[in-house]
Amino acid sequence: MSQDSLIGRTIAGYRLLQHVGEGGTATVYKAEHAERGPAAVKVLRTRLAQDPVAIKRFLREAEFGARVKHPNIVQTYDYGQVDDLYYLAMEWVDGESLEKFAIRSGQLSPPLVATIIEQIGAALSATHAQNIIHRDLKPANIMYNPATQRAVLLDFGIARDVDLKPEERLTRTGFFVGTLQYVAPEALSGELVNEQADVYSLATIAYYLLTATLPYSGRSPRELFQQLLTQPPIPLNQAVKGLRFPAAVEEAVMAGLERDLSKRSSTVDVFTANLCTALRQGGERKSFLKSIFGK
Repeated sequence: MSQDSLIGRTIAGYRLLQHVGEGGTATVYKAEHAERGPAAVKVLRTRLAQDPVAIKRFLREAEFGARVKHPNIVQTYDYGQVDDLYYLAMEWVDGESLEKFAIRSGQLSPPLVATIIEQIGAALSATHAQNIIHRDLKPANIMYNPATQRAVLLDFGIARDVDLKPEERLTRTGFFVGTLQYVAPEALSGELVNEQADVYSLATIAYYLLTATLPYSGRSPRELFQQLLTQPPIPLNQAVKGLRFPAAVEEAVMAGLERDLSKRSSTVDVFTANLCTALRQGGERKSFLKSIFGK
């Protein structure tokens, strides 16, 4: 069945109104529910409906989303199978992806970065409390509403339960999952990662929001892969010529990007607290100087 032919169809009480996006395994629609109102409905691609691994991964994403309740995590309403379709119904979040917002806006102000990182850090902390590692944290998987400054974490498609038995893993040993620009170096070997991998990805997002560039300069996947394995990231204050941040901000960001896990921020809470405090103190100092000198 063509995905376009689903528009106008009702699945488990959700009437599909509009196609809003798609990935390699699923299509996302804006829908309307009689009681819940607007919703987002993700539908597994029909070509994968006979693939046991694809189905299990899709349902596991739904289970993880339903397990974690937090105002900065998209709320999962329900999920399951209707006829030949597997679906996941979620809260409709107004706004756009943080990726699109950042591309349009360029370098963001330190106080705004603190507001965004604080919310995503809190969402990840709630996720980790449920023994779930997100593993695909990136701006494209965060919804952001500029009007309210609310940030919402999405997509548990490749998340991992740390309590999962080895035989139940859906990713083969030796294969890494995630997005190369944001993935932690230790994940490249395909080994099981802990919450510090999400810390690394969150630090990369902070770096990107502050500088509009990434901590590694590789132009191809092969070059970037090699740099991640063998080179330190570009220091924050060397990312963009003429752009400098207080030492505490640079130290906090780079602590999240440490390759050595014994030196990397130990938890999302530690990283978020250190960075957001430094960002806000830096912003306060800037505002104070501006009030005195007009600069």
